[in-house]
Amino acid sequence: MLERSTEIIEIDFDEILYLRGEHGVIGIVKAGTGQWFIETDDSEIVLFTDEDDLFVASGFGTDEQMIEGVRCMLYLVREIGSPLIALPRNHPASGRLRIVVSAGERTTIDCKIKPGTHPEQDVLCGMEEFDGMRITGVRGGVQLQNIDLGKIDIRRSRI
Repeated sequence: MLERSTEIIEIDFDEILYLRGEHGVIGIVKAGTGQWFIETDDSEIVLFTDEDDLFVASGFGTDEQMIEGVRCMLYLVREIGSPLIALPRNHPASGRLRIVVSAGERTTIDCKIKPGTHPEQDVLCGMEEFDGMRITGVRGGVQLQNIDLGKIDIRRSRI
């Protein structure tokens, strides 16, 4: 039987939290107070974040190149202000995306959705080992719920 639990992990604003599973990696950083843009096929959505909100990146792979890609993607979004992109549901690029990003107070990982097609920022495509995991920004850290800690390597580094 899977041992799924809740864990709170402290992270500073200049840190990234990595969760590496067997097939994918999740990167998490504090978003901080700000204004961000989500671009869809027909509109631009303005998203406002608070101090403890998060950017969550999901990478489909686990090698060091993917981990560096997740770090770079989070840097581009938070530090450079690159917009988040939401593709139409049947867009051919969806299957080629290797990293997807969400922003907000909480994100639920769902392995059954198409990558990059959800402008709602509370759900993010991820690999099976993360399916159903909820990631919530809390004061000074991140709360992880519904996670099998026995199958996940957790580490932090500077962003």
